[in-house]
Amino acid sequence: MKQNNKRIGLLAFVFVLTLSMFLTGCSSKSSTSEKANGDQTTVTFWHPMTDVTGEAVDAVVKAFEKKNPDIKIKAVYTANQGEGKNEKLLTAVSGGNPPDVAYFDRFEIGSWAAQGSLEDLTDLAEGSGVKKETYYPFAWDEASYEGKLYGMPTTTDSRLVYFNIDQFKEAGLDPENPPKTIAELEAASKKLTIKDGKKFKRIGFIPWFGQGWFYGWGWAFGGDFYNPETKTATANDPKNIEALQWMTDFAKKYNVEDIAGFTDSQGEGAMDPFLTGQLSMKVSGPWEVSAIKKFKPDLKYGVFPMPTPTGENHTTWSGGWSTVMPKGAKNKEAAWKFMEFFSGAEGQKIFSGIARDFSVIDSVNEELGYKNDPILKEFVNILPVSHHRPVMTQGSLYWNELASAVENATRGNGTPKELLDKVTDKVNKELK
Repeated sequence: MKQNNKRIGLLAFVFVLTLSMFLTGCSSKSSTSEKANGDQTTVTFWHPMTDVTGEAVDAVVKAFEKKNPDIKIKAVYTANQGEGKNEKLLTAVSGGNPPDVAYFDRFEIGSWAAQGSLEDLTDLAEGSGVKKETYYPFAWDEASYEGKLYGMPTTTDSRLVYFNIDQFKEAGLDPENPPKTIAELEAASKKLTIKDGKKFKRIGFIPWFGQGWFYGWGWAFGGDFYNPETKTATANDPKNIEALQWMTDFAKKYNVEDIAGFTDSQGEGAMDPFLTGQLSMKVSGPWEVSAIKKFKPDLKYGVFPMPTPTGENHTTWSGGWSTVMPKGAKNKEAAWKFMEFFSGAEGQKIFSGIARDFSVIDSVNEELGYKNDPILKEFVNILPVSHHRPVMTQGSLYWNELASAVENATRGNGTPKELLDKVTDKVNKELK
């Protein structure tokens, strides 16, 4: 009996010892796992994306983390991030506690780089083999300031003229041969316009309506807006003056007050005048395709490049987003890896495939099938010759002053030359 008790005691000891070793092993593994998690670098990423674009951001983050298990992306939604709405980010930079990466409007990179609020990415890009040639020229240039790279481009767009095919046919115009020259655009507009007294039942075209910003028409006429060598605004370039004179003459021809009465009464969405048939041609971007599918799916329409005086050298202008590294970012190496992935072909394909924004890489747009769509392909095909707004410290001021010049010129409050001289002087004083 005593011998059996000894045996039982021995077995119990062995069991306890084994259990102890097992638990110690588990504890050791648990400690290793916690340590591994502790070794992860957390990159904080601020972005303003919601809905579909928010889903696209999440997909990029998941794909990146799968390839880089040692890096955790803490994506933080930040409302009102974008052009002229970056107070929270600026406060974070000033306070020395910025995110590692921020989603940023490329239009503002120049002014932020000039004030020292962004990290210079030039050496990081060169060290990783990231090259300008991978991207559309305008996108890379807009993300750079004084020869240095400050942002990694992600998305873009372009602008063309939409036109109503049925109304073209009704007016005796050939929808297979839309206007190429300014003169042809004027002639088409005249044929398409139906006016009863001072009231437009239908207007063929309004140059400044929608996305008909002055930058687009200035470049269409062969003008330029900025001299990077002298770092001066050139709003009063002779070709820009010519473009504004054309817009002014157009306003006089159709009576600008009557046009204003027409545009002031128009709505958005389903009530957009192009969708209701009250406007036959309109400058807009690729997002218009989605609006038409949603509100007017049976509309027969096409697109063509903004006409030029000669009918040649058609161009457009593009905006878009980028990722930037705010000054004082704590985890630069890991942050750069994420930025490089997001703007690389793999990240671009994921993001653009979900968000349906154009990529800044031509091969990605082709792979996603944009070039197979009869409308979207026209927006993509013109991207290689697109312009970007001037990279300068007073970009927002310049934009607003040009818009005011168009408003004043078309309403007869000063000649195009006088107004554009004033814009040039004002912006250049601020630049100095």
